[in-house]
Amino acid sequence: MNLRFVEAFYWVAALKSITLAAEKLFLTQSAMSSRIATLEDELGVLLLDRSGKQFRLTAAGTRFLVFSEKLLALQRDAKAEMGAGTVTAVALRIGAIESVLHSWLIPWLEKMRADHPGLELELTVETTPILTDQIQRGALDMVFAALPASDDGVRNHTLPPMEMVFVGNPALHKKKNYRLEELADMELLTFQKGSQPHVTLQDLFRQHRLEPKKVHAISSISAMVQLVQGGFGVALLPRIAVQRLAGYAKLKVLSCDTPLKALPIYLSYRTDPTISTVELLVKSAVVFAGGKPLGSSGTKKGSRGVAKTNKNGA
Repeated sequence: MNLRFVEAFYWVAALKSITLAAEKLFLTQSAMSSRIATLEDELGVLLLDRSGKQFRLTAAGTRFLVFSEKLLALQRDAKAEMGAGTVTAVALRIGAIESVLHSWLIPWLEKMRADHPGLELELTVETTPILTDQIQRGALDMVFAALPASDDGVRNHTLPPMEMVFVGNPALHKKKNYRLEELADMELLTFQKGSQPHVTLQDLFRQHRLEPKKVHAISSISAMVQLVQGGFGVALLPRIAVQRLAGYAKLKVLSCDTPLKALPIYLSYRTDPTISTVELLVKSAVVFAGGKPLGSSGTKKGSRGVAKTNKNGA
């Protein structure tokens, strides 16, 4: 049995799409369909139900999915045992929101490069809705976002949330403490509309029956910092990102009399039975970010174990 064909079936079943599986394995759709058909001929059963428009496995396909994962994992373990486990180059596609990028992501990637020199990283910085869609489609292997991805083939892990703070220009904002009413009279900057920080900020003012003067939606932390430096307004940013920016940006954290909701962070990833790299990096990221080790109560498998949160992500 050709294990490349088994791998093709596994990803078709995991991603629920021949098209997405073909993209992941860098094959044409016709080549992917041919591999599945050849495997079906060898097994003597149909694995995919082609009678309707909606993707479905046959009963035999559902049973063989279990075997396919075991076969691929056995191949992976055999290679490792025989000395072929050290792969010279493994491409890992990682996605992250801006807040994670400007906090601990870069130091973690530098550590990964040192610990695993064979890794080839592809980094995508996007909003939470785009990242969760891409991990569900199989376009990314691991994402750090403000919401967990909801898909049967995706695992989620809760990371420590990020404390949010108001940041201003020290030359313009000299008071030690600010009331929320005072901040409402300033021009405010936060992430794009629909993001968790934007929604949280709007809800905060609504709860206190305040109408902010103006809220600007900016997708880039760097752009927000430059605008604050230029006296454009006050930005709502993660404290950890502000601390990392303090080396080159003159910023002042404005103390507010009203507590701010922290930005939740989730690590979502797909397991790959052909390689162990993803799970190794997941464990490393959890420890590096200060989260609970895998296997503790902080681990979430699939969408069922994740607490409900606001549907708008950063």
